Amino acid sequence: MPVKFRQILALLATLMAATVAIPVLAADEEWQEAEAPPPPAWHKEGLLAIEMPIRTSLNFGVDPTTLTIGADGVVRYVMVAYNPTGSVNAMYEGLRCDTGEVKTYARSSEPGQWNKVATPVWRELDVTQSATRHTLAFARQGACDGNAPGGRTPEELIRRFKDSRQNP
Repeated sequence: MPVKFRQILALLATLMAATVAIPVLAADEEWQEAEAPPPPAWHKEGLLAIEMPIRTSLNFGVDPTTLTIGADGVVRYVMVAYNPTGSVNAMYEGLRCDTGEVKTYARSSEPGQWNKVATPVWRELDVTQSATRHTLAFARQGACDGNAPGGRTPEELIRRFKDSRQNP
């Protein structure tokens, strides 16, 4: 009799886990990205500096004036990459905290001049990929709170990001 009881409990636990997972999968299948606003104007001054975990010759920062959190849950911003010799590049990106993905909508090497990406695609954040390493660092340093944006408003997200600097 105890064996059957354990089998029934195991079956119930499996069924409960499956019913919990189904709505999560269905919700993601129904998710629709809102149309991304046009690339915003950006500035190299006043950047929120990103601390990169792996040595790189580039410095990264987010222009806080470009930060938005869409109704679709996508955190959009301009990430600025620069080196000591003065070269500067900017990427207008979207970050999905719930899936750990990033999309680059446009690139710029000079404020006010954007080159839109022909077919932007979501890419998985991966510390081993230099193309997404800066975004992963931004996500971990306050842009995301687990699987959600790091705030309900850009101001909350910026405050959380700055607090992560004071309380490592």
